[in-house]
Amino acid sequence: MKCPGQDPRYWKFDAIFDTECPNCGSKLEFFKDETRRRCKNCGEYVLNPKMDFGCAAHCKFARQCFGDLPPELIKQKEDLFKDRVAIEMKMRLKNDFKRIGHASRVASMVERLIGSEKIKPAILLSAAYLHDMEPFEQAVEIRNQSGRKRSTVVAHEILEKLDAPSEIIDEVCSIIENFDEPNGHQSKDLDLLRDAHLLATLQERIKKTELQSEVVSKIIDNDFVTDLGRKAAQELLLPQISGSLAAAS
Repeated sequence: MKCPGQDPRYWKFDAIFDTECPNCGSKLEFFKDETRRRCKNCGEYVLNPKMDFGCAAHCKFARQCFGDLPPELIKQKEDLFKDRVAIEMKMRLKNDFKRIGHASRVASMVERLIGSEKIKPAILLSAAYLHDMEPFEQAVEIRNQSGRKRSTVVAHEILEKLDAPSEIIDEVCSIIENFDEPNGHQSKDLDLLRDAHLLATLQERIKKTELQSEVVSKIIDNDFVTDLGRKAAQELLLPQISGSLAAAS
């Protein structure tokens, strides 16, 4: 069954309409169910201005309904999914503002690190938001009972609730399950998340003036595992520690 908004049986007189190309101003004729059309004058692809993409931004059947999604909508879909994961994380942690803030900082660092990398943002950002969903003591207890980290179990529940595709759920849960085992499973996703986590943790400690510049420099040289992480640490942490020392003096 087709979505009623895209089914011609429910269309009215305005199902075919004219609009202007925002690039060159030429006239374009749209059918209601077209996601985009190429302007014959300038060659630009124009999104249907009357189509409601709201459902497509979170529906796992959007591709079947709309066909090939335009790049703008794919980006919107990824951004909205990331935001929904963040909201679910905050609802689950309730008043645990320390862990909410930490997860948000790790996700922010992930966004900084993956800017130029061929990484799926929805997967790595979901792992960043959901990697620390239970206190360590509870995590150990649950692992002994089920063989999986409590954070992995919670992440799986949240992603299923959001109707995430099974491949995304599996990849996110694998990253979280192996996150705190640096000598075990290795992947580019895990390396970036570990560096993002280290960046966020060091920022928090520098803010509390717990670290000296010599210690931070040694950590940057020895503990970061990606060039992106090491570069970000040099750009963010060393100026921050100088500012913290100046403020304290």
